[in-house]
Amino acid sequence: MADTTDNKVTGEANSVPRKSSWRYIGPGIVVAATGVGAGDLVATLIAGSNFGYTLLWAAVIGCLVKISLAEAAGRWHLSTGSTLFDGWASLGRWTTWFFAVYVVIWGFVYGAAAMSSSALPLQALFPDVMDLEWWAIACGLVGLVFVWFNKYAVFEKVMTVLVGVMFVVTVYLAIRVTPNLPDAFAGLLPVLPDEKDSVLNTLGLIGGVGGTITLAAYGYWVNAKGWTNTGWMKVMRLDNRVAYITTGIFVVAMLFVGAELLHSANVAIASGDKGLVQLSDILEDEYGSATAKFFLIGFFATSFTSLIGVWHGVSLMFADFVARYRDRGGAAGSGQEVASGSRERSWPFRVYLLWLTFPPMVLLFQGQPFRLVIIYGVLGAAFLPFLAGTLMWLLNTSRTPSQWRNGPLSNAMLAIAGLLFLVLCVKQIWDQPWSEFF
Repeated sequence: MADTTDNKVTGEANSVPRKSSWRYIGPGIVVAATGVGAGDLVATLIAGSNFGYTLLWAAVIGCLVKISLAEAAGRWHLSTGSTLFDGWASLGRWTTWFFAVYVVIWGFVYGAAAMSSSALPLQALFPDVMDLEWWAIACGLVGLVFVWFNKYAVFEKVMTVLVGVMFVVTVYLAIRVTPNLPDAFAGLLPVLPDEKDSVLNTLGLIGGVGGTITLAAYGYWVNAKGWTNTGWMKVMRLDNRVAYITTGIFVVAMLFVGAELLHSANVAIASGDKGLVQLSDILEDEYGSATAKFFLIGFFATSFTSLIGVWHGVSLMFADFVARYRDRGGAAGSGQEVASGSRERSWPFRVYLLWLTFPPMVLLFQGQPFRLVIIYGVLGAAFLPFLAGTLMWLLNTSRTPSQWRNGPLSNAMLAIAGLLFLVLCVKQIWDQPWSEFF
């Protein structure tokens, strides 16, 4: 049952629900699937391997922080009827320059990383079919074709199926290793490991739980779903909570695996996606080849959802960025156009799809250029402080209708997020080998 409510921003009538309901959710599943990549899972595994259940509380806080960021992005889109780029543009040209540089360099390096991550489990499952680089190219091309020819509704359904695979695999593994529940509950108490750099390691785990630029893309998926006014606010908030409860289950399950399978046996795995391939070997030794193969299928679902999620969500953002630049009056960035699906057929959307797919293939064969990787790392670390800071700015001023501005809790969570990511950004910049850059 739906009411027809006037949208004060656009003047159009939209069908909105009387109350929030589970049957409406969708963008949250997409942002959860995209945000949790292989890198997040292996980082959580390593945390469990190194510290047991001690940092379980940090993984939970990471989910709460990301809830606040995604909710703020969605609230901006629904309460103003415009997109995030309209808001950023109102803060000055520096936001445009930052995003322009970020999205070009980030997309180039991320494209190669996403294709490689999706290829690793396929090569492990089918080692004699072809080399890793060709599996990676195949994953990139499949992602390109899928996003190019399908609109949001189909994209969401496929993402939901893949999230189901991820959920079943991670929960099965968590149960299979027989977690020590008293120790796990004790891990919810905020205690730091008694080791060097434990504070920075803890902050890194909090900051790495599920999503970077995909948090900003959440508002675009909300609009693509057809939610374009404040009548959908309660639904969006429920959807967002579902996203990060799902994310929390993924990371807690992998921390259980790390704590029980690796920490108890004093086994170390490599950082990065190859650590998950190592885990499949350990699972095969412990539980047999069927469990190892089952895990590799979940590993592929995790990596490929991140690939197609970025291919779709960041391309939507880039299309809006180009439209906003070409039409500085603001109408080009309206949520109505995103909701109508016109962005998914626009030439900027498809140009960025091609940018994510073909130029990064060079890196698959030649390795990642040193200076480019440094710039990529710094820009990536700077994006979340940028997002948290600009959302606080936008949602506490007259740019947002007074009813939907930040309350004390939202401001506190965004401030915590901004400070957290600023610390991690400074650490990332500090750790770069700048002497070799010049």
